[in-house]
Amino acid sequence: MNTTQFIPEILSEKIEKATFTWQTPSNIALVKYWGKSNPQIPKNASISFTLNNCHTITTIDFLKSENSEKVDFDLFFEGKEKEEFKPKIAEFFNRVAKYCPYIFDYKMIIKSENSFPHSSGIASSASGLSAIAMCLMSLEKELNPDLSKDFINQKASFLARLGSGSASRSIEGPLVVWGAHPEIEGSSDLFGVQFPYEVHPVFKNYQDAILLVDKGEKVVSSTVGHNLMHNHPYAENRFTQANENLEKISNILQNGDIKAFVNLVESEALTLHAMMLTSNPYFILMKPNTLEIINKIWKYRAENESNICFTLDAGANVHVLYPENEKDAVNKFIEEDLVNYCQKKQYIYDTVGLGAVKK
Repeated sequence: MNTTQFIPEILSEKIEKATFTWQTPSNIALVKYWGKSNPQIPKNASISFTLNNCHTITTIDFLKSENSEKVDFDLFFEGKEKEEFKPKIAEFFNRVAKYCPYIFDYKMIIKSENSFPHSSGIASSASGLSAIAMCLMSLEKELNPDLSKDFINQKASFLARLGSGSASRSIEGPLVVWGAHPEIEGSSDLFGVQFPYEVHPVFKNYQDAILLVDKGEKVVSSTVGHNLMHNHPYAENRFTQANENLEKISNILQNGDIKAFVNLVESEALTLHAMMLTSNPYFILMKPNTLEIINKIWKYRAENESNICFTLDAGANVHVLYPENEKDAVNKFIEEDLVNYCQKKQYIYDTVGLGAVKK
């Protein structure tokens, strides 16, 4: 793995102060990754839909300061200083310092806000860390105007990955693959790449309704869950299965076999949680209402010959996926039935998006 391309050689410009704002989305994996090695290298490839409405908006003020050995930053989340978030961001800066040495030259004031509840299984670390990565790359572009857009996106994905693996999939869209895979041209363990093949029309402008079953903090963090894969009795078979499923879904996305899509996506979601159930120590992130919703979706699909399906991230919330031509009917089903299983009847309508946007 060649990471030297991301180490800047010459930064030609001098910048005393600058401010950049980026809106970057969350994403929802169709084929999941669960298990990694250092530094943030996935045990299997994954693919995700980039979302649109679930996003983080981050502004970073860069103020030139005395060069130091420690990264200097203040962090504000939704208007309040968040000391408890700082250790994770400090660790991220330590990991990227080799590739962004200019961060030692600036005091950074980071202001961030989400369009969705933090730590509720909507991949807030993905959108949050990808937003910081894009702000860093905006500064690097000012320091070196010769950088291309493609390089900026690739390096931003590379940097974001060092903070959160799934963050590597939040720079671009609508479908992003992270992890080296022989069937995906250009794929890499180091950064996410756009799905390189033409997608069947049925999968364009796909809908994702996120049902907020439980907005509280997860009982087990994703980091802990990933680490439990190291001695997991089924880990190697799972990694093989995921890579095989990625090849299958690549073909499905191209040929439009929506029934096969439904089967594979739901199987992947349940397999992810099966790995949690069979870890040691074992844990459950689903809630009773998660299962109620899943059974309601299965019943609705059978009775209405629908192509609705569900997927889950590492949490209790349910992502309801469906093609645009079923939008009115499925939204009615959500509002009349499924909403009753959501915490405070809260849900988010989302669609597939195109990635990071500069504000």
